[in-house]
Amino acid sequence: MTDAGDGAPTVGGWPLPDREFPFELRVCRWAEACWPPGETLPDDRTVVVARQLGIRDRRWDTLVLECDRAKFAQRAVFGERALDSDLLHVVRHAPADWAWYRDALPDPGYPWQYVREAVHQAADRGLIEKRKRGNRIELRRRWRYPEWVERVVAIENKPDLDASAARALADQLERDVALGLADEVWVATRATGDGNGDAGDGGRGVEPSLLERLPVEAGILAVHEGDGPGGLAVDPVWHPRSLAVDRPGTRILDRPVGGDHDHSAARFEYADPAWKAAKRREISERAYERGWRGYRDHVRTDCRQFRLADPGATLPACAAKGRCVTARECSGSCPEFEPEPPAWRTQGWPIDGGPGAGAMRLLARQRDRQRE
Repeated sequence: MTDAGDGAPTVGGWPLPDREFPFELRVCRWAEACWPPGETLPDDRTVVVARQLGIRDRRWDTLVLECDRAKFAQRAVFGERALDSDLLHVVRHAPADWAWYRDALPDPGYPWQYVREAVHQAADRGLIEKRKRGNRIELRRRWRYPEWVERVVAIENKPDLDASAARALADQLERDVALGLADEVWVATRATGDGNGDAGDGGRGVEPSLLERLPVEAGILAVHEGDGPGGLAVDPVWHPRSLAVDRPGTRILDRPVGGDHDHSAARFEYADPAWKAAKRREISERAYERGWRGYRDHVRTDCRQFRLADPGATLPACAAKGRCVTARECSGSCPEFEPEPPAWRTQGWPIDGGPGAGAMRLLARQRDRQRE
């Protein structure tokens, strides 16, 4: 990590735009290598990092899954693709011996015809065994599905979190804490020189107003340029409380904005532990498939101007713009877009398939290593 000469950070010599996207990718890279902050991960655990995942009405910037290493290896036999809620219902409850699917599986709470379709899909993917006896479809499991995720940690990435932004974020974090879907909730923001962090943080902390406005259950990470993964050094300023994921949570639907003339009542509903456990499995499955390098599917690696700023940080860069770019900038509508010459993709230039294909393979290999 270096400076561009005017104090702006660079990765691999490429200036970084002052936006949330590169900040988010660098935090993901750091978390992949250094989680948990200020501590050491037990030898029997490993981590999977993903980004932009969640439930229908809530999406987190970064997710860190702390996994049981042995059960994580057992999950690999089910393939690289995610198992959705229907497939999980079939795979988790498939019997050891042949049985009619309606006798073997618990009532799903929706029409059985959709369960039958999921049984066919699971068999097509090799997740279970299936046979037809008369007019009945029977199944049995091939492997027992492991509960491979121990903890789910959510991180909000807000590089420029001033007092005004903290007020807006506080409501969001209070809803996360009330629901208790993740075991921990953190906020990652750029460090200041206030020195209000933990001892040994080199005098770096965050704006004191953040400590006052954010819920005490949420942790705060002070992020600054350094020699760590992603070119970052990260100091825990405030450690979060562990949330009760195995107890009922509260989903806040609406809350009064306050003021002398606002007498509306808050609306909420309870989320039972079974619903929370099911959602955690679904989120974990999507994280297993996508990882945090999924942006590779949304940038134009087939453009001759495309570069990877650093094989370790894997930030997209543009030779025409002379800097790192966001996924929105790196698109077919970019005026600098130049398709790679066909010869690059059909001959042996110097990486088989062209530099764009080589970048895609590198990102895919790095994502695959997360599953090992």
